[in-house]
This record gives sequence, structure tokens and C-alpha cells, in this order.
Amino acid sequence: MSSTTMSESEREQFLAGIHIGVIAAERPGRAPLAVPVWYHYSPGGDVVVWTEKGTVKERLIRASGRLSLCAQVESAPYRYVSVEGQATFQDSVTPEEVRPLVRRYLPEAEAEAFVDQSFNDKAVLIRMRPERWFTVDYGKLES
Repeated sequence: MSSTTMSESEREQFLAGIHIGVIAAERPGRAPLAVPVWYHYSPGGDVVVWTEKGTVKERLIRASGRLSLCAQVESAPYRYVSVEGQATFQDSVTPEEVRPLVRRYLPEAEAEAFVDQSFNDKAVLIRMRPERWFTVDYGKLES
């Protein structure tokens, strides 16, 4: 194990923190699609992303059945966690199911307004149980 590799507990706590994730999806004949997303994760659980049916990322992930997500800290000491795994889809979604994800990123009143304005019948939750983890914490070099 590298001196900058996070432990299981460290990586799960990091991923559970509030970061903008970058999701990557296989794209046949081209470079993978990589786009920023809000996500939800609790240690030991699934990475959850809310999107709409028919988006490029939803179609690509559904076709390949897999996805990757990377979350990072953009200031020193730099740290990141990248996870990958099988994707599952929840095609029947309620506003109550997306609120916890949105509340991670917005204050309560703004989160409610965002869900009220953005939620529609195309909502889909994509879930991924991390199978592979890649981590770096350059803060460990300072010890």
C-alpha cells in the first residue's frame, strides 16, 4: 500500500463528504463521457445519482451497466477517491427520494425550491455499489 493510500474508513468518510463528483461512462468508439454531478453516499452503501431518463449519461450507463465516479479536494493537500461498479436503475422515483441528495448541496429552503422546480416524471436514480476503489491523500506525506 502506498503511503498516500486511504484506509477503508478514510475513503468511505471522504466519499460521504460533500464534493462535486465527476461521473464517467463508457462511450463506444470515443473517449468516456465525464460530467460533474451531485451524488449521495453513506459508508457501506451505494453511490446515488439523480438524473433524467434520456440524458446522454443515463443512456450510456444503462447500455454499459457500469459507471465510475471521482470526488476530489481541489486545494492542498490534494485528495481524491475514485470508485467504479455495476449500475442499477430506479425508474420510479418520488420527490422525497431525491431531497436527501439535494439537501447535501443546498440549504433547506433552496433544496425544496430546487426539487419543486426540477423534479419531473423523467426522474431516475442511478445506484452503484463501489467494487473498486482508487484513493490518494497527499496530506499523508506531511506527517
